[in-house]
Amino acid sequence: MRYPVDDRQPVEASKMGIKDYIKKLMRNHGLAVFRLPSGAEIYESDGLASMHDHSFLDDPRFRAAYQRGVAAGGNIAWHWRVHIGLWAARTAANLDGDFVECGVNRGFLSSAIMKYLEWDTLGKTFYLLDTFEGIDPNQTTEQVERERNTKHIEEGFYVTDLEAVKKNFAEWKNVKLIKGVVPDTLSEIDSEKLVYLHIDMNHAAPEVAALRMLWPRMAKAGIVLLDDYAYFGYRPQKEAMDALGQELGFAVASLPTGQGLIIRT
Repeated sequence: MRYPVDDRQPVEASKMGIKDYIKKLMRNHGLAVFRLPSGAEIYESDGLASMHDHSFLDDPRFRAAYQRGVAAGGNIAWHWRVHIGLWAARTAANLDGDFVECGVNRGFLSSAIMKYLEWDTLGKTFYLLDTFEGIDPNQTTEQVERERNTKHIEEGFYVTDLEAVKKNFAEWKNVKLIKGVVPDTLSEIDSEKLVYLHIDMNHAAPEVAALRMLWPRMAKAGIVLLDDYAYFGYRPQKEAMDALGQELGFAVASLPTGQGLIIRT
């Protein structure tokens, strides 16, 4: 017996089984079914659905850090991405060297990190680089990146008020805000040893340039976190980073949060 999904793509349910057919039918409509073990709760946000443990959401220290991020950048439901960022920062904090973020925007993740680590007690400097005006149109030839940039600016996602960003970070001393286009501004990073590098510039060219230029400064066991490496709709960044990995000799772990993780060896 044939059960058509539509007139163009008939599916033989008798061959695949009713359960598999239903699953395929739902996937064709952007839906999915999860079988939850007894007592399991599902996490679903930011493109990620998981039945696995997410008790970090109840950790008071995480909650305080996350709320500091919300105060900086608004509540955009990045819980698991922030969890990964806090892990990376906490791990890097045990190493000798400084922190860098390329693509700060309003400072959601970096604010959460500094709250979480009690930043000024570490004796490290956090370099925060951004145009603070959205993507530089001269750096991309990808139409999808241009359209996304225009949309983000029109919707107010990208910050255009540097003074507001400065006010957000004013509670910490060991912070250096650097305005301008990456890689041109990388020379303003004074530190010769870096242990944490977060890259989130939403397009491939400056992201690859940043990692290529800063890679020699990354300390052994230093952590590089790529915000959009595996995120849906950002394929050019993944392809560009994979190519750079072949050149420099590193591999990127693809995370279900959409991030990519590199540990300097």
